Amino acid sequence: MRVKLAIAGCVALLVLLLAPHHASADADALWYIVSEQCVPDQQQLHSPKPCELVDLDAGYVVLKDRVGVTQFLVMPTARISGIESPELLAVGARNYWADAWNARRFVADRAQRTLPREAISLAVNSASGRTQNQLHIHVDCTRLDVMAALREHAAAIGRAWEPFPVKLSGHDYRAMRVAQVELGSADPFVLLADGIPGARADMASYTLIVVGDPHGFVLLAGRATGLTNRGSGEELQDHDCAAAR
Repeated sequence: MRVKLAIAGCVALLVLLLAPHHASADADALWYIVSEQCVPDQQQLHSPKPCELVDLDAGYVVLKDRVGVTQFLVMPTARISGIESPELLAVGARNYWADAWNARRFVADRAQRTLPREAISLAVNSASGRTQNQLHIHVDCTRLDVMAALREHAAAIGRAWEPFPVKLSGHDYRAMRVAQVELGSADPFVLLADGIPGARADMASYTLIVVGDPHGFVLLAGRATGLTNRGSGEELQDHDCAAAR
């Protein structure tokens, strides 16, 4: 019996040691930063810290992510868990993607150079591909290989969702083009929900990426399919921003 208990204890310890770091992370950490630090500091001290920006009227904040030199997060000041939240598809809902695109200036400041539109991307991970339960749009540089693939297969990207011809970071994506230089009247959440059959009822499984192009945007939608694909579109971003070099 003692031998069995010892073996069981060793197995349990091994599981803890091998478990992913994010498994023990506080899934509400970002919400705490928004609601208990950035917003109150802006209201009481007129300082957004630790955020870079707090827009109380528009209802969003910009926070420097601890990973990478150029990565920022755009988050609502309201409690919205993620891509699956019905509030995002409600009539009159705020287009946080437009706010995130406007926040690309923070990326350029950190990169210390002007970046072309296609070098900037926005990403929201699926429910299974994220570690935090507060909606956060990753704003950062696009991976060079992703930029090259989008240029090479530009003719295959139209005004409706279609399978992208090649895998990106080893995963399948659908793509569509938005032919306008700002996102104000084009909400990618709505375009996904209404453009791919069944997506509105299964938003939690989807990851969504917006990449700038010279005349508008390319939208990429992936879907979590299991352990080998958790739907993390953030994988198409480069947190070291090779595009700046």
